[in-house]
Amino acid sequence: MKPISEMSAAEASAIRYVLMDIDDTLTTAGKLPAVSYAALWRLHEAGLKVIPVTGRPAGWCDLIAREWPVDGVVGENGALVFWEEPSAEPATKPTEGQTTKPADKKPVLKQEFHPDAIRNDHPVLVRVKEKALAGVPGLRLAKDQFARMFDIALDFAEEEPVLPLEAAEKVRAIAAGEGAMAKISSIHVNVWMGAYDKLSMAERFLQKRFGWKGRGDPGLPRGEPGTFPEISSALFQVLFAGDSPNDEPMFAHFPLACGVANVNRYRSCIKTLPAYVSSREGGEGFAEIVGTVLRKR
Repeated sequence: MKPISEMSAAEASAIRYVLMDIDDTLTTAGKLPAVSYAALWRLHEAGLKVIPVTGRPAGWCDLIAREWPVDGVVGENGALVFWEEPSAEPATKPTEGQTTKPADKKPVLKQEFHPDAIRNDHPVLVRVKEKALAGVPGLRLAKDQFARMFDIALDFAEEEPVLPLEAAEKVRAIAAGEGAMAKISSIHVNVWMGAYDKLSMAERFLQKRFGWKGRGDPGLPRGEPGTFPEISSALFQVLFAGDSPNDEPMFAHFPLACGVANVNRYRSCIKTLPAYVSSREGGEGFAEIVGTVLRKR
């Protein structure tokens, strides 16, 4: 990983879409710091498309899509995406003599679910949950589980007691033994049925919503940071920021993937690390990445 300060002006100028994880990427110690939220607004005001890509639940995604300065949010590790579109109807009826302005129009929340997504009451997921809770002392169901549609979130590090990474690996092995998908984040092990992940849904959304040309274009190699080959321009339009093993598909696919400094905690279980890394952790690291990109554009 290279320091984010070494990103070239050409690379920064190519970026059109900024995607990011939430927990321990936008947040620091579980909170969304002012610098991180302000960085989202800076990206939005610069005209870049801003899209969180998270393991957090559908219920959170509803709020984020409505209230944050974002152009969409991929949730539950790729099971769904929520976004807003302008409405044809005004938020309030104009009084006599007034005309309706675009700002008066209330946006409409849109939703799409991955075609392979399976509801989280599937018998295999129930069995994984029961085996994991019985077999890993201290493991518990995540407190945001009530807001989830497609996955089971098992908490090993969001709340006390904080369990070692080995506990999360054990949960993943239990899930694999039952034929389920499982990804480890910095706080949860997310378990689901269906062949999708953060990357597949993020690309699907970029293509359908914005006409982005990425996977599927012939001759699109990953490329290397600093080389900026024209053939890879579509991939170089996307910057992704993350911190943990469930971000690895994004790290491996996008040549301008960035890690916040706490990604170093997971070196032992991430085969493909991001190209760049910030010097700071969490939300402050994300703000550092954004500041660097906007300064070099």
